[in-house]
Amino acid sequence: MKLRQIGKPLIPTNIVVHLGKPEEDAENLQISFIDYIKNVACSEIYPSWPESAIRSNILVQISFTLNRIYNEWYPSQGYSFDITSLPSFDQTFKKGRDLFENITKIVDEIFNNYIVKGDHIEPYFTEYCDGRNTLCKGLSQWGSVDLAKQGKTPLQILKHYYGTDISLILDAEVTEPIASYPGFPLKLGDVGEHIRIIKRQLNRIAINYPNLPKFDSIHEYFDVVLEDAIKIFQDTFDLEITGTLNKATWYKIKYLYTAVKKLSDLYTEGISLEEIEMKYDIQLEKGDRGPHVQALHYYLGVLAYFDVQIPSLSHNTIYDENTVKMVKAFQKEHGLQENGIVDIDTWNQIKKAYLELLSHLPKEFFSYKDEIYPGISLSLGMHGNEVTTLQEFLKEIHLKDPSFPLVDVWDCFDTKTELAVKAIQKEYGLEQNGHVGPLEWKYIVEKAKKTSV
Repeated sequence: MKLRQIGKPLIPTNIVVHLGKPEEDAENLQISFIDYIKNVACSEIYPSWPESAIRSNILVQISFTLNRIYNEWYPSQGYSFDITSLPSFDQTFKKGRDLFENITKIVDEIFNNYIVKGDHIEPYFTEYCDGRNTLCKGLSQWGSVDLAKQGKTPLQILKHYYGTDISLILDAEVTEPIASYPGFPLKLGDVGEHIRIIKRQLNRIAINYPNLPKFDSIHEYFDVVLEDAIKIFQDTFDLEITGTLNKATWYKIKYLYTAVKKLSDLYTEGISLEEIEMKYDIQLEKGDRGPHVQALHYYLGVLAYFDVQIPSLSHNTIYDENTVKMVKAFQKEHGLQENGIVDIDTWNQIKKAYLELLSHLPKEFFSYKDEIYPGISLSLGMHGNEVTTLQEFLKEIHLKDPSFPLVDVWDCFDTKTELAVKAIQKEYGLEQNGHVGPLEWKYIVEKAKKTSV
């Protein structure tokens, strides 16, 4: 399950159409994407037009719709729909209207094709108008008819209006729509690709709003630097100052990012592939390897120790058949699809179950609680009992091996602590970033408990 705004856009199976002005109390109609395009096309196009004109106009309507959906234009403003039914805001949609056979056949053929501009990955905002009663800088519908009568192809017609650097994406994947917001607030200590996305977007917004801080490093850790930046953002835009990426803050960032990059504009700055590059996949499955697989094994291993329904199998750095069995057992117990794949829903449920276990640990294991990873990533500037516990383990390592960096136990993740963490990461072949995740915690505890280091 890939997030909609990561990678190339997907064609949604269904969309929600608001039958009125955005702020108007009107019906929200859920309809299949293909039926929506058929309705719009039959409302905006004459079936007697030349086929090239019909095809070019349908491609424009598809791209316009996908741009609205990809940028979450209306959800980012607090609305619960994808697009309106009015041409003054979007495109003409008439509930229950009759459809033209030749137009619907063309839609069936090209509904999952759309227009992009240059090297941008988002569907192009294809502004258009009828060319008679209204004029615009995009496609003229009646002008496209004249060009079609001159023998122009659909792509030639589109390039006439939108520039020679446009192209068509063909046969895009069709899937259920997925909101960009992860479904829960992100906070200090969280880790994931959502955080990298937000940091990129905040950096771009900061160009237009210089009072907002910029990030020197775009990584997937929610650290104190991000927490402080979120507080400044929330204060700037009159949001509740929580320091967490809640839904209101997430979509305000999304809305401003779309606005400053003019993603819903004919003259867009656009999104390049480099801007949506992922360090890690959102989804883990058999054959994958790396630190996220190792972290998954750690979480499942702890859960399996206390839950007989999950098999305790050998762990390594590879997502193998043993991992699949553990994941399937977990999915079965928690009412998830039993496919052995860790998508975002399964991953979130694993972390939720892990934190629930920590908060209800059996009494006989209380003396070992500090040895279990606390469930949040620790990094420079953080405070709390977890930091103190970490420093105690690091101090124990130093006492056994004076060559290991000395740390102070004082409830603050300082530069000495970071230096010691990096020494552990170097020793065990992990990225030396100074962040403590489940693998670092595991190795630190193991090293501290050894009779000699």
